Amino acid sequence: MAAIFWDKLSQAVFLEDTSIAAIDYAGRLPCRLPVTELLAESVALAGIALARLTDRTHAQVTVDGRLCAFWGLTSCKTIDWSPPEPWDALSDFFKGSDGWIRLHTNAPHHKKAAIKALGNVQTHSDISEVIAKLPVAQLEQKIIDEGGAAAQLFSLKAWRNHPQGLAIEASPLIEWVEKLTPAPKKLQDAVYASDRPLAGVRVLDLTRVLAGPVATRTLAGYGAEVLRIDPENWDDPGLLHDTTVGKKCAGLNLKASADRSVFEELLRQSDIFIHGYRPGALAKLGYDNSALDQINPSRIDVSLSAYGWEGPWANRRGFDSLVQFSSGIAYLCADANGVPGKLPVQALDHAAGYILAACCIEALRIAKAGRIKAVRTSLAKVAWLLCQEKTTPVINQEIPKQTEYDFNFETEQSDWGALKRLLPPLIVEGMSMRWDIPAGNLRRHPAKWDAASI
Repeated sequence: MAAIFWDKLSQAVFLEDTSIAAIDYAGRLPCRLPVTELLAESVALAGIALARLTDRTHAQVTVDGRLCAFWGLTSCKTIDWSPPEPWDALSDFFKGSDGWIRLHTNAPHHKKAAIKALGNVQTHSDISEVIAKLPVAQLEQKIIDEGGAAAQLFSLKAWRNHPQGLAIEASPLIEWVEKLTPAPKKLQDAVYASDRPLAGVRVLDLTRVLAGPVATRTLAGYGAEVLRIDPENWDDPGLLHDTTVGKKCAGLNLKASADRSVFEELLRQSDIFIHGYRPGALAKLGYDNSALDQINPSRIDVSLSAYGWEGPWANRRGFDSLVQFSSGIAYLCADANGVPGKLPVQALDHAAGYILAACCIEALRIAKAGRIKAVRTSLAKVAWLLCQEKTTPVINQEIPKQTEYDFNFETEQSDWGALKRLLPPLIVEGMSMRWDIPAGNLRRHPAKWDAASI
């Protein structure tokens, strides 16, 4: 298959055209949009970024498109245990009086907000009955106002004419911002030469479900020390076996003074600070850009939002499934009866994760020249990229099923039981993608950096 997105992706991340990795496709996910290509080419970005960082521009970079598709579903198979279902029963789409709406209720506080907005009905059937009588735009706003997460269905045309859709179209795919502070001596003098080229790079991770964790999992796979921070009331029980591998996971309450002091010291010593808070959320905690700059002005700051940083929805809560509903994707994937559809995997999350990983790696390369850049993108902009391509008929080119040879030989002992991790979808000559810390529960590690990497 020919590259579809590469020109736009490489220009956005590297600010220049680059050669693409060799991508081996053995099938295609069934979809009217080129999801398989988006996933594989996003993975390729990370590989090319690593080759550039390590001055191995002639190194062979190979992407397995089939494995990319599998990683988009889950990165492992469990042995004699099953992870919890990641989707709440009410995280579904419902038909209103004048259209469709999707709820996202996986987080308890989002579920509580949706139920309150619907009059405290709680079963799927009762909610369906209530929503059937309501206009979806009004209900969407009511749920948002209650602190929940929801999205009404837009056609691609309607989204492109919506104020937020117009704001997304006008924004860059990747926004790079040059910082006035020079790169610290550590990053200027860094030598990324081993088979674990990111060893010694400290990544402070304030991301959750799912793009940010994919990005930091990728960085950890090449040796970065990733320290994920979560509050006491957060959990991703159905995703942790996928998203915590290779990372230390600590807990801090950023509203408590003692924990704030710990966080600020961690930030001061970090090289990369990656966060997925919606615009304004960190500022409400007292950590706007000015405050962060006072703590560590030379950090590489990497951020992701659902709906971008401009427009009326900039501070709206959002997730991959909701952005699919807003951006026209669910409309494009509807069945013959007009029932909204969805992508075969959460491709916006996974593609955004690999794009962010590539940006982190490219920012490290820029730092070697003494410059620090901040970078940000959004799920809605990745959706915009996907929807630029003309829809195609579903291609019945079934991806060959998994075999035991698709998994690592070693067994990983997670906090919940044994599992086999898929082979990496990316191979960069002379480098090894692997994870030294097994997947496990949140808040299981102390909130501190490895003394050996100081």
